[in-house]
Amino acid sequence: MSEKFTDDIFDLKNDRRLSVYLYRAGFGCWLLYIVSGARFMHSVSMYRTDFGVFAFFLMVMGLSASMIYDYYHHPIEFAQKKKWLAFSYIVLAGLIYFFILHNEPTSIDQLFGGH
Repeated sequence: MSEKFTDDIFDLKNDRRLSVYLYRAGFGCWLLYIVSGARFMHSVSMYRTDFGVFAFFLMVMGLSASMIYDYYHHPIEFAQKKKWLAFSYIVLAGLIYFFILHNEPTSIDQLFGGH
């Protein structure tokens, strides 16, 4: 690995690699979500919902990162993707609320360690 690899990967304006890596990681988590439903993966089946939500999260972050590149280099694609990004964030918020928070509203005290 060269220093150029690590320097340019976070240059979202001129480099798409981070968004591709986030998409691939999201796809990998999605595959874990699918496989964790099988009988031989019973030991990790309790994490199945977490795999699914995390896969969606990574894919939305990949879309967000690719939109920064598209804003500067492909404005027509950016205009089309921004509608999908807003929809994706709404769906992600719903998934987190219903599957992670278990329909229980959280208070600020719970978030910061209070009982």
